[in-house]
Amino acid sequence: MTVRQYFVILAVAIPLGILALALLWPPVLWLLLIVLPIILLGIRDMQQTRHTILRLYPVLGRFRYMLESVRPEIQQYFVESETDGAPIPREFRSLVYQRAKGERDSRPFGTIFDVNRAGYEWVNHSLVPKHATDLHPRIKFGGEDCTQPYLASPLNISAMSYGSLSKNAIRALNRGAKIGNFAHNTGEGSLSPYHLEHGGDIIWQIGTGYFGCRNSEGGFDPELYKKNSQVDAVKMIEIKLSQGAKPGHGGILPAAKLTPEIAEIRNVPLGADVISPAAHTAFSTPLELLKFIAQLRELSGGKPVGFKLCIGRRDEFLAICKAMLESNILPDFITVDGGEGGTGAAPTEMTNSVGTPIRDALIFVNRALIGAGLRDQIRIIAAGKMFSAFHILRALALGADTVNSARAFMLALGCIQSRSCNTDHCPTGIATQNDARNNGLVVTDKAQRVANYHSETVTNLAELVAAAGLEHLSQLGPEHINRRVQGTEVKTYAELYPLICPGSLLDGSALPDKWEADWQHANAAHW
Repeated sequence: MTVRQYFVILAVAIPLGILALALLWPPVLWLLLIVLPIILLGIRDMQQTRHTILRLYPVLGRFRYMLESVRPEIQQYFVESETDGAPIPREFRSLVYQRAKGERDSRPFGTIFDVNRAGYEWVNHSLVPKHATDLHPRIKFGGEDCTQPYLASPLNISAMSYGSLSKNAIRALNRGAKIGNFAHNTGEGSLSPYHLEHGGDIIWQIGTGYFGCRNSEGGFDPELYKKNSQVDAVKMIEIKLSQGAKPGHGGILPAAKLTPEIAEIRNVPLGADVISPAAHTAFSTPLELLKFIAQLRELSGGKPVGFKLCIGRRDEFLAICKAMLESNILPDFITVDGGEGGTGAAPTEMTNSVGTPIRDALIFVNRALIGAGLRDQIRIIAAGKMFSAFHILRALALGADTVNSARAFMLALGCIQSRSCNTDHCPTGIATQNDARNNGLVVTDKAQRVANYHSETVTNLAELVAAAGLEHLSQLGPEHINRRVQGTEVKTYAELYPLICPGSLLDGSALPDKWEADWQHANAAHW
């Protein structure tokens, strides 16, 4: 008999059994044997601090954990489709949950993937593997113009604002970042008191709404920016040009989630959706963007400043590269967000059909900076649906220096992907401003889970690098990742995505295929 058949039988047998007891038992037995134990169990659930679901939904929440406990046995009946050779989403959730809870995350019976299908990817090991000693490597951010460089972890928390997330979720993420010594990106919703409460390293993101450095007309306020950027916890500043969830569209905070406190922090009126402009007003050309970067770096006291974007028109990014060469002003980092990314509210068409996916975008940005002779001076951060150490390894092999993840850290907090983030009805207290729900999220417990997930994943990354016979992340290259193209045809990333010659864009002598028109059209003076 299959597991599915057992579930069907139980679904019928349990109600029939309860009905039979209702007919046979006197009320006193119901009270003593059924009602009273359920009440006591509910009280215990509400008082425990480990599980948010049980605190908010006593007794009923236990059915979720019952189903979760038999997940390995029923997984075959709930398999979700693979995406481009990557592990299935259900396996991702299990991996993050187990690492966050400090549970064993090993798997019996080998890989769950069809290794013979097109799209399957792997890293080749070495017969002389290294011993993983540097389990928490650091990557330096900050160029020549930086007086306060930052040593970053390979994995950090991607942009999620206070407003989209609850105050307790922000507290837990930042406390987890403090415990694990990694960075927490504020999202564009401003630097809130909850980002600073526990002293975790902060990457302050500035979007088109200029929240946290916004004047009464909605424009950029240099003095307010200077004050906030020089807070000790702020380690880097990121200008958001666009994001993977809704490229070409401003940020969205539904009115249902706009509280008086959030409205005050963002300096916006109550009662309506907060929709940021689609484009910045502090600059309108590539050269002006770089001058803005230089201004932000100076006002912050020399901290690393960069920008985030989802790649759209290639000539527009190449125009920024030309502006760098012309002005000799460089960002300290570029965050590349994939079009498949995003954890918050977004129009469906924007989410599904706009923006370059992370792999293609990362390859393009890395090639463009190499071709312009700028790659060694600028760090690249990759963001877009990354959960496992192999995902990070793959991004680093394609040219990233570090990786940001939002969804994985939400899962570490206890997110069950109910997809109610934009309604203010999040059942786990993570993406809601309803105090009755977000107070169910116990900061100390969830912070430790965030730190656990980060630590285990980075440790596994170090072990993957060592297994490949390498001593440091910087030695990773596209030649280390293999992909089954079809049938028996296997190619490395180096074969699939060959790099271009350093400086080849400067003289046009060795332009890659399909780059000439974009490079010629790119102009530092306008987009």
